[in-house]
Amino acid sequence: MTQKRISRLTQKDILEKDFKTGLRGYSQEEVDQFLDQIIKDYDAFQNRIDWLEKEVERLKKEAVTLSEHTKRQQPAQQQSGNTNYDILRRLSNLEKHVFGSKLYE
Repeated sequence: MTQKRISRLTQKDILEKDFKTGLRGYSQEEVDQFLDQIIKDYDAFQNRIDWLEKEVERLKKEAVTLSEHTKRQQPAQQQSGNTNYDILRRLSNLEKHVFGSKLYE
């Protein structure tokens, strides 16, 4: 399964990103904590995407299998219907022959 990139950043890009500090820069600790949360989210999203892609593939295979199974079943059902009709017709003829007009009185 070929995986296409959804985001421009990877977990590694975020982890290794360095920010320059200025005279009144952001708190390095706060930035690092926030980036850690983002990395965890990216990881969770990527795991979910991977699972969903596998599930899509599984369901596609299942759909093909069910479709093939249905195609094989249809002729058997049609043939079975004809056979049942033939049996009922023969049974009716047999009843008429054995019981004659007594059945319809």
